[in-house]
Amino acid sequence: MEQTPDVIDAEDLEQDDSGGLYEHFRFVADKGQQLLRVDKFLVSRLEKSSRNRVQQAADAGCVLVNGRPVKSNYRVKPLDVVSVVMDRPRYESEIIAEDIPLDIVYEDDTVLVVNKPAGLVVHPGHGNYTGTLVNALAWHFRDSADYDVNDPRLGLVHRIDKDTSGLLVVAKTPDAKTHLGKQFFEKSTKREYVAVVWGTPEPDSGTVTGNIGRSLSDRLVMDVFPPDSEYGKHAVTHYSVVERFAHVSVVKCVLETGRTHQIRAHMRHIGHPLFNDARYGGDKVLRGLRSASYNRFINNCFELCPRQALHARTLGFVHPATGEEMFFSAPLPADMEALMQKWRTYSAASMDN
Repeated sequence: MEQTPDVIDAEDLEQDDSGGLYEHFRFVADKGQQLLRVDKFLVSRLEKSSRNRVQQAADAGCVLVNGRPVKSNYRVKPLDVVSVVMDRPRYESEIIAEDIPLDIVYEDDTVLVVNKPAGLVVHPGHGNYTGTLVNALAWHFRDSADYDVNDPRLGLVHRIDKDTSGLLVVAKTPDAKTHLGKQFFEKSTKREYVAVVWGTPEPDSGTVTGNIGRSLSDRLVMDVFPPDSEYGKHAVTHYSVVERFAHVSVVKCVLETGRTHQIRAHMRHIGHPLFNDARYGGDKVLRGLRSASYNRFINNCFELCPRQALHARTLGFVHPATGEEMFFSAPLPADMEALMQKWRTYSAASMDN
């Protein structure tokens, strides 16, 4: 049997929400493979794994055959490629608990909702083994006998980029992670982002539809491909303009899917990169007259908000234990508030002249 090792680069850790999945295991069925349920197929090949855990993984869309999610009763055929994917990379070593402050918005026995600051990497990985949100969670749960931060059945259900701020949900039980993972997979969660973008999208509200996949020329960047393309994964972003300034706008983005860098790639695709998004070209002067004073103003704005201006403001889901609809909101962080206020002042002065 063939097993492909897991290789994770630091750049791969910057994932925009729940769309990117990490392959943990891959097996290729022999030419003489007899028809066999995929849960039995995997249990015989995975150490320390029960049939129930494999079935839970399948229910959450984490068992793939030839690249497509299957249920646990799928029968493996000769030469099928069976993969187990998860929403986080495989940890290369034990997680170190670190006393990193957490802005906890909500917590009960089943879930925890945290407001992540910009600059904090979510998962440990190559180049980021410490100082991550997972290390902070290990400290928070250090006295809990029921929470093992190394257990893939627990923990963060989705993720956001290092330099994006906002809300994330953590599952404290295996059932909670399965239940919440299924909601993200079925796109029934409610997620709203606030972004500052260059220019003003036309029309004021609309939908961006286009497959998102790694650029064919730069693996650090995600490109947008036609919806019927063989490249990338189906992605849909709904946007609406909230506030207009002289050369930038505040937009609300609602995710229908959750692909890697989805908002960043989609907004650049329609000609409105996120303000100060270095990876997608938003860290340059893209609108306005190129005067010395205007350049100084833009540089001051970049210093006020030294990252892409993107915040995961709201998160809604059905509580995995109670069935109650939960909805949370996180206020804009200080750097984005300061950026928007600076643009308000500039725009008002420009109108008076």
